Amino acid sequence: MDFSLHLLTLLSLLPQSTALWCYQSQFSCDDTCRDPSRWAAQFPSCGGLRQSPINIVTSKVRVNSALPPFSFIGHSDRVNVTVQNKGHSAHFALPPSVQLTGGGLTGHYRAAQFHFHWGGDRRPGSEHTIDGERFPMELHIVHIKAPYSSLAEAEHDMAGIALLAFLFEESTDDHPHLDTVIAALGRVQNNGSSTVISSFRLRDVVPPADSLHGYYRYVGSMTTPGCEQAVAWTVFHRKLSISSRQLDAIIRQCRFWTGQPMTDTFRPTQPLDGRIVYCSMSGAAQTPVVHVWLCVFLVVFWSVMNSHMTSTGFMGEELQDV
Repeated sequence: MDFSLHLLTLLSLLPQSTALWCYQSQFSCDDTCRDPSRWAAQFPSCGGLRQSPINIVTSKVRVNSALPPFSFIGHSDRVNVTVQNKGHSAHFALPPSVQLTGGGLTGHYRAAQFHFHWGGDRRPGSEHTIDGERFPMELHIVHIKAPYSSLAEAEHDMAGIALLAFLFEESTDDHPHLDTVIAALGRVQNNGSSTVISSFRLRDVVPPADSLHGYYRYVGSMTTPGCEQAVAWTVFHRKLSISSRQLDAIIRQCRFWTGQPMTDTFRPTQPLDGRIVYCSMSGAAQTPVVHVWLCVFLVVFWSVMNSHMTSTGFMGEELQDV
């Protein structure tokens, strides 16, 4: 039997949940591996109407006064974090002592893990885009609603999973705490490998809650198969910094399960399909500032034009008198 045919036969016997998939189609995957445009064939939820990520059009978001600030629990604790190469991404497991409340969410959510999405070769790699702009990298912190003991249980609740998203912007200076993360990624280069970061504090990467009052909120899905539509998404306005050196280092660390370099680890944006993207009041507070400056400009402009028109009128009267 041809080896490739034999491999396909073996893979067809695997349970559906273990089916292989890719972020991109250029990795010469066999037919059991779905690039994002084909995920729905193997994972039906990936073709649903509440899929993520999305492009957030700021002119169309709706201000929601019922979106208060968050409260972070355990972000200052020093914990041991297990890092594992999952074949499509690297996950940083967090202990259940790291929790989340507030932000318009009902009840407590405990953290499960965080991970990053990036591009490659100077290509941006965030999953969410803002007004069509893709950012260099994106951090996701995955939380599970307190009554549930696993993601599998939480998937049956439309808001069973709370996902915090932070977009990165490139800066001239290094992020002071990302080198620890980069070093850990370098120790899990291959699929299945793992390492431990000792005495890790989430607050070293994520800003304090009192500086994160501005955010977007919408209902969506996980961004990897099976794309479970059980996520309350929060995309913060505040950007995290990363230097070009650190960004280049991150994309060189890991490899996919295919053995290819782990680059462009983002799902393309999905249709909004009638969903509403909300904005917290604190986030909307930036908008009146723009309006104030616009009003000032219009007042000055009108004053100048009015003065010019008046001057022209006087000139016309003077010419008529002559």
